[in-house]
Amino acid sequence: MRMVALLRNVNQGQRGHPSTQDVLGAFRDAGCADPVCFQSNGTVIFDADPSAEIIADVMASLAARSGAERDGFAVPLQELASIVRLHANAADVSRRELTLHSGAAIDCTDEEVVRQAAHRRCVIVDAGVGWVVTANERPRESNATRVVEMITGVAATSRGLPTLLRLLDRFAPLV
Repeated sequence: MRMVALLRNVNQGQRGHPSTQDVLGAFRDAGCADPVCFQSNGTVIFDADPSAEIIADVMASLAARSGAERDGFAVPLQELASIVRLHANAADVSRRELTLHSGAAIDCTDEEVVRQAAHRRCVIVDAGVGWVVTANERPRESNATRVVEMITGVAATSRGLPTLLRLLDRFAPLV
């Protein structure tokens, strides 16, 4: 199955971050054939059995290769496409982010959740098990990762919807 991995705090090519070769090598070490990096932000397209704990193996290999531990999350490309396309026509799509995490679904209407998000200048507009879509108050801000981490107590990572729409145009135009 075609999957998308979002690696947290990976800026390939910058000092102190894993290289593209390290990232791709980690996926190959974990048994993924032909992984492809999308941009240089730790977004990787790969084929794998979704029931396998492949991302844990990838992250262990990446830590061994680069000397730095990172968190990573994976979602089937078809599921990512469904989530992103649901929000693609929103008036504020340029300010929306998709965040992946390992926690339970977040209740968008919970008063504390609403308060935490507002404190970070965003609102949670949609959520499911392991994912959240937020809208930031201001353009070019990225507040979702911190909000989701504060709410769930687990690591998270985010990508802007415009980036994910470009990813879908390239890898899943018909999905």
